[in-house]
Amino acid sequence: MSVVSQVILQADDELRYPTSGELTGIREFFQTGEQRTRIAGILSESEKKIVEQASKQLWKKRPDFISPGGNAYGNRERALCLRDYGWYLRLVTYGVLSGSTDVIEKIGLIGAREMYNALGVPVPGMAEAIRCLKEASLGLLSEADAAEAAPYFDFIIQGMS
Repeated sequence: MSVVSQVILQADDELRYPTSGELTGIREFFQTGEQRTRIAGILSESEKKIVEQASKQLWKKRPDFISPGGNAYGNRERALCLRDYGWYLRLVTYGVLSGSTDVIEKIGLIGAREMYNALGVPVPGMAEAIRCLKEASLGLLSEADAAEAAPYFDFIIQGMS
């Protein structure tokens, strides 16, 4: 949900007009729209490159994941991991576009820990994978764009920690 939607729904729930502070927040949201769409475009257009770079970095740090007995051992398992990495990168773009972590939490984090635990996937390993995605992604962005995108990766990392 975007900042605009959040303000409108909250004001409506309280049967009031948006406050001046909320209107300032909406104005700032619109002013950063070009930056947010640029970031989302770069990340989505570079998904394959980002996922490939991040996975190489992760396998280098944690070779036990792709060794016999590891959760990413075998072509099928590794492909599923890469699919998940792309999914998390997509969640980051949703957060960047909406200017909020709410969409990340609702779509991606509620139940993710339980799912990974049920499948026997080490959740700390997923947090490390998101750190690698963050590093690979931010390396493609300008300093200002990286500063805007980083908190959305951090939100997922914290949710997986």
